[in-house]
Amino acid sequence: MDIEAKKKELDQLRRQTRQLEAELVEATPVATFQPSGYYATYYATVGFMLGLFGAMSSLLLNVVGSVLAGKHPLELIRVYLTFPLGDQALEMESGLALAVGCCLYFGTGMLLGIPMYMALARWADRGSLLKRLVVASVVSLAIWLVNYYGILSWLQPLLVEDMSPEHYIVKLVPWQVAALTHLVFGWTLAVLYPLGRLTPRTQAV
Repeated sequence: MDIEAKKKELDQLRRQTRQLEAELVEATPVATFQPSGYYATYYATVGFMLGLFGAMSSLLLNVVGSVLAGKHPLELIRVYLTFPLGDQALEMESGLALAVGCCLYFGTGMLLGIPMYMALARWADRGSLLKRLVVASVVSLAIWLVNYYGILSWLQPLLVEDMSPEHYIVKLVPWQVAALTHLVFGWTLAVLYPLGRLTPRTQAV
């Protein structure tokens, strides 16, 4: 058999191989990946990531509000820094401490994004935006009540003993501002929820 004949036979074998491979792919059953039950690990991970954006939006609200009220743009951060630093945090105008305070604020938002997103996935996964906003509002207000009146109201006086009582976080931040800050955080995650919604993946088995 000459070389040309061998090349033709080889090309024919290749075409047959490709045809057989295509037929095998078509004949292979396709399964849909769908975890059984509530996929808590996935929702917690997504909530952790999206919580950063919730923290950004809530901090931006407070920056704008503080400027309009004639206060320091990072007044909320200064107030929160009274937890570890005491009264002196309220005198800060700039510096590393405020930058660290912003990072801590974002980190806290990421942690709080976990229960928020898990709640949305549990009770409003395929619901409308309105339903997600309602669920986010309820969970946000619950987190606010626990954070401020279940934890900070007694923990800060216990840990920062030499601090003036009128400078406690629950005293400096009006309840309306605190509640709205948490609501904006929750509403942001409700709006961004579809970005992390679990979509079944098809795979051959």
